[in-house]
Amino acid sequence: MRRTTGWAARPRQAVRDGRAWRRCVRWIASYGRIFKTLHILQFIDVDETYRRDIKDIRNLQENRHSLARKICHGKKGELYHRYERGLENQLGALGLVLNCVTLWTTVYLDAAVRQLKAQGYPVREEDMARLSPFVHSHLGVHGTYTFALPELAHGAIRDLRDPDAAEDDEI
Repeated sequence: MRRTTGWAARPRQAVRDGRAWRRCVRWIASYGRIFKTLHILQFIDVDETYRRDIKDIRNLQENRHSLARKICHGKKGELYHRYERGLENQLGALGLVLNCVTLWTTVYLDAAVRQLKAQGYPVREEDMARLSPFVHSHLGVHGTYTFALPELAHGAIRDLRDPDAAEDDEI
């Protein structure tokens, strides 16, 4: 059996000593910088696709955060709790509502595209790729809401509104 020597054999002494411990911490930090440098080099490399992927992911996250800010409009979108559990509850509820809004938008965007295709409108794939479930101009976050379920068949959704019809307040 091999016996460990040096500060690794005596971690408490290494912490008290400090010098060996600091050397180890500096070595780990330097090791981490290698991967950060490789990432930066890959980012600025001639290959443009990696930068585009990063930009697309960043834009997607910014759109999600923008939707979350619109939903969490009370107290100017800031989270106020003096205790961690309350903050976790508030963030959990915000995440649940955000996911529900995203799902609802996705289902109705898909229905709108299917309806456009059925009516003979040309729907291009490059336009489809630009659709986002994080749009929020259609959301009204102020007011009183009812969550009574409409009478729909299993798996059915409400009819889409006619864009040429007069504006109706009742949804």
